[in-house]
Amino acid sequence: MDFAGEGIPMYLWGGSVGPEGDPLEFGARVVSGTDGGFSYVNAQVAESGDEIVGMLLGYRLPDPHDVEPLNEAPAVVRPLLELEALVPGSWYVNAVAADPAWRGRGVGSALMQRAEELAVESGAHTLSLIVAEQNRGARRLYQRFGYTDVARRPLMPWPGCRHSGDWVLMAKPLP
Repeated sequence: MDFAGEGIPMYLWGGSVGPEGDPLEFGARVVSGTDGGFSYVNAQVAESGDEIVGMLLGYRLPDPHDVEPLNEAPAVVRPLLELEALVPGSWYVNAVAADPAWRGRGVGSALMQRAEELAVESGAHTLSLIVAEQNRGARRLYQRFGYTDVARRPLMPWPGCRHSGDWVLMAKPLP
């Protein structure tokens, strides 16, 4: 999840537990619950044998999508929340990633296909996701699947951030 989330989960989890806490342990507690988008119930895992080679975290956004007061959210997630609010009721790909050793072998494509199946099952009319504009490989994959740019917000850097520029909201209508 941390890899797919560009390092934001570990940054936020670390801030929640402080210097003496274990961010991974905190994150495990968060995903072990059944409430909220970060629940394991919203996760799909790609496996090869007994090895996890990729993951997808996605769910349908509420409609209407009321954003919590943005001034209460951590600065790094405010632009993401603003973008999510532009696609209420869409099936949202919160995070998708293939293990680097498995890239170029169809894992990402299989996970994106699974996202589309889940979106159709949910009754959503649109798929959506947010990607860093500098993540060119991911953007190419999403464009191959029919996603187009909808809106942008400036990326607010955090310690360990690998990108600069904008977050890009991409969406794809479903038949």
